[in-house]
Amino acid sequence: MQARVTDLGLRALSYALLVLMGLIVLQVLFSAVDLNPVATFQAAWPLLGKAITLNSLLDAQWHLLVIIGLMPAGLVWLMDRHVRVDFFYQRRALRWQARTNLLGNLAFAAPFFVMALQASWNFAARAWASDEGSRNAGLNDLWLIKAVLPIGLALLALAVLIETVRLIRDAR
Repeated sequence: MQARVTDLGLRALSYALLVLMGLIVLQVLFSAVDLNPVATFQAAWPLLGKAITLNSLLDAQWHLLVIIGLMPAGLVWLMDRHVRVDFFYQRRALRWQARTNLLGNLAFAAPFFVMALQASWNFAARAWASDEGSRNAGLNDLWLIKAVLPIGLALLALAVLIETVRLIRDAR
């Protein structure tokens, strides 16, 4: 079941990457022919407002990039595919590796999450409270993307917590 959910999530993110590439191509094309706005609507749409502009295409690229980069971070951590300095302990015993990873989680990841989770929550809450939108005819409802930050960090923190519990067991 877990592998199926993982595959589904990664597949969705790979489609998001294709959408991101398509948005980049569209923005370059519309910019080259000096077409702005790209489309207009009678009524405001969530996130888009009353028009799709070159700036909203650019904003959408950044938003997708954040989602594609941050949302799978916890999954990558749990799959042990994250970047690390393996040459430091690759020939050491598994217990020593577990202790090194545990020390890294406690010394670096824990303080980071203590600070980052609160700050990211406040960041998203301010955007929600002010109904923040783009100042330059980009996307509206920026709280949607800003909410990805605390959600993605919370998922990553949960993954690090799960790994830390495993490492405590393995380090004994």
